[in-house]
Amino acid sequence: MLTDDRRPNILIIMPDQFRADCLSIAGHPVVRTPNIDRLAEDGVRFNRAYSTCPLCMPARSSFLSGLFCHNHGQWGNYGNLTADIDTYLHHVRSVGYHTCHIGKAHLYPHRAGCHLRENEGFMRELGFDDVFETTGPLATQYTDSIMTDHWQQIGCLEKFRSDYARRAKQSPRESAVWPSPMPPGETIDDFIGRTAVEYLEAYKHQKPWLLFVGFGGPHEPWDPPSDWAAKYNWQQVDSPAPPCPPPSWLPADAAEHQRRLQHDSGLPVEIQKKIRALYYAKISHIDDWIGRIMDAVKRRGWDDRTAVIFWSDHGEMLGDKGRYHKTVFYEQSVRVPFILRLPDRRSAGQIRQQLVSLVDAFPTILELAEAPARQREFGRSLIPLVTNANVRHHEAVFSEIDKRTMIQDYRYKLVVDHTGALLKLYDLQEDPAEEINLVGKSGYGDISLRLLNILRQWYLATPTDQRHFRRGRLQ
Repeated sequence: MLTDDRRPNILIIMPDQFRADCLSIAGHPVVRTPNIDRLAEDGVRFNRAYSTCPLCMPARSSFLSGLFCHNHGQWGNYGNLTADIDTYLHHVRSVGYHTCHIGKAHLYPHRAGCHLRENEGFMRELGFDDVFETTGPLATQYTDSIMTDHWQQIGCLEKFRSDYARRAKQSPRESAVWPSPMPPGETIDDFIGRTAVEYLEAYKHQKPWLLFVGFGGPHEPWDPPSDWAAKYNWQQVDSPAPPCPPPSWLPADAAEHQRRLQHDSGLPVEIQKKIRALYYAKISHIDDWIGRIMDAVKRRGWDDRTAVIFWSDHGEMLGDKGRYHKTVFYEQSVRVPFILRLPDRRSAGQIRQQLVSLVDAFPTILELAEAPARQREFGRSLIPLVTNANVRHHEAVFSEIDKRTMIQDYRYKLVVDHTGALLKLYDLQEDPAEEINLVGKSGYGDISLRLLNILRQWYLATPTDQRHFRRGRLQ
């Protein structure tokens, strides 16, 4: 039940490790995502959205705070943001929103032998009124939550953990390519999706709501429910893109870096294709739950009063270039899906090709909630892009991990290490598959220097002094 406050509800849906190209509406030849496609048909799909870091905790911290890794200090899956960091949640709460988190957050390490209820105070300090937090797939092996409490009660927690222990014992060449043995409706994503639906159906606050739903999949292990796994025949799925040997002109350090990042996975073709089939099945399973969540929104009469943001923290290499998982700046790992559906369906079904960063979510959410903008902001609201396809946005986007930084403009992608050494240069216009590393090739020195200059300017424009982004000290 809501008052006559006409500001929109805000629904944020975030699967984990979801490739940008794995949408049927994006032209994927195999995967089927009818409900996410419907969001895109009702909203705007940003085709060139990039993670600030191709790793879970740093990227999630950027979405929450509007900051880059060198600002918020999260470089890996350890540590956590300080509790007094300024988040978009504080801003929407200040203008009357009720906030809720359901599912995986991964804003702090999930320690073995602990229960996530021990961290509810931290989640509330970040700005969530209601907290229904779960672990992701891997941490569920050793960390408890409301989800493992439920499984313990119905008698299937040991089935889950025994299955994951069995998966861990598989050799790389055998791999763990079988569906979940959990009872129907009792996988991690089932629990998260069902909890979201039940929350919406029971919501009674007289305030607009902001609900964050963090799915655990399609992050590995490759364990969709068996009925969803049956929908994809591994023999009919696409094959991974092969590795590319370093070209002769590459400097020694860049050539060695490429050899480390691209190599033969050693997996039999059958295993590679089964992994892809199971990954696609996990995506379709999550897509089904997104449809059920949207159905709950409609049943409550909120369909025309709810803005929806769909995104992921990073992608998944899925065997391309001989790699699995993330932490690299290839498109499969660093480019993410991003859809914004407004309540009035402005620009429904359109695609934007402007470069978009995860830090753009913060000012976008504030504008949706009609909350005052921060005086200093590294991202830019996406609302003007929805209204005007020709509006200027970022000239370049940036991503960081470990001791490497990526800068990408509308044609070129450059990756440098912490010493400034060039590791990768790709012409994405002529070489969208990133097969030809142009570092050291004659005729490309000026392009590298231009991008390096933009990178230096970005560092100067995004200082690391976090005091400006503490609650009560927004300058």
